[in-house]
Amino acid sequence: MAGSKWVARTLTELSSRKWLSKLAGSIAQSSASRLFIPRFIKLYSIAEQDAEKAASEYRTLNEFFTRRLKKGLRPVHGDENTLTSPVDALITAAGHVSRGILLNIKGQNYTINELLGGSPRAAQYDNGYYFVLYLSPTDYHRIHVPVSGKIMERDHLKGRVYPVNDFGLTHMKRVLSRNERLVTYMTHKHGEAAIVKVGAMNVSSIKYVLPLRDVMAKGDELAYFEFGSTVVLLLEESAFEPRANLAVPSKIRMGEALGEWHSRHEEPQSS
Repeated sequence: MAGSKWVARTLTELSSRKWLSKLAGSIAQSSASRLFIPRFIKLYSIAEQDAEKAASEYRTLNEFFTRRLKKGLRPVHGDENTLTSPVDALITAAGHVSRGILLNIKGQNYTINELLGGSPRAAQYDNGYYFVLYLSPTDYHRIHVPVSGKIMERDHLKGRVYPVNDFGLTHMKRVLSRNERLVTYMTHKHGEAAIVKVGAMNVSSIKYVLPLRDVMAKGDELAYFEFGSTVVLLLEESAFEPRANLAVPSKIRMGEALGEWHSRHEEPQSS
């Protein structure tokens, strides 16, 4: 068993080169790739009726993969004190950041500093809260902002393209901080949030939705993945409480509540 895991790790290491990912992306963007859409739908049991257009209207496999959904299928929780999921995903980890460390994500610890590439903003999240949200090929792959606010910075961190599935997170060395990442920093009425979009094997790119906007409302489209990947959502230290019935692991849809903020101070009682 140990030998087979070593072989799998070695093959994964060899296949994590960016040029291979770009090649896979080029194939998925070719007109010939549209022939694979029906097989792709069947293989991953995709609810094609949820797509904005009929499957036959998509010109490439990549275009189908980054499809929008019909309006109204992902209602966004409207309470201004609620943090919503930015994606359809499996919650693979969640918890409080402990002195700058994300503890025990599939048996490995990550530091905020390495995840954010040494950003001077990293210290703001040292005692905050985090969610790791994994998108499988089955999922809707557009990323939305989880809270209304203003984008302060967009950071591109170059890296590899290791798989971010269960095998990758468990058996490869700290893939979330070694893979290519786009980080969006937002300020909001309760503080600041970092939306870390992590690239993965066979992901040709992570792209922002154009035109870029600095002021965004909760639920607005931010970016999208070309093939499956992961979002790490970081919140700075505040009075955030995750939803009581939110299990790890569990599936969640974009727009559903992850938790809410409460006032840091009790309101004074009238005498």
